[in-house]
Amino acid sequence: MAIIVNLDVMLARRKMSLSELAQKVDLTLANLSILKTGKARAIRFSTLDAICQALDCKPGDILDYTADDHASPVSTTTELNPY
Repeated sequence: MAIIVNLDVMLARRKMSLSELAQKVDLTLANLSILKTGKARAIRFSTLDAICQALDCKPGDILDYTADDHASPVSTTTELNPY
């Protein structure tokens, strides 16, 4: 996956445990653990907002993007149909 989750880095910088964050944002430890390990497939903006408030950071401090080498390239050719 091309999205990298740096939640563990921000937790270390803030000297906060995952369970402490879970209490502050009112999420289960299991759901935050899934996010922290990068296994989450989605995140709600309200959840991201709560995490950013609790960690005093921006979404870009938690989420990062890197090009995925295995992604299929988007076709740049188009076929024109005269009809």
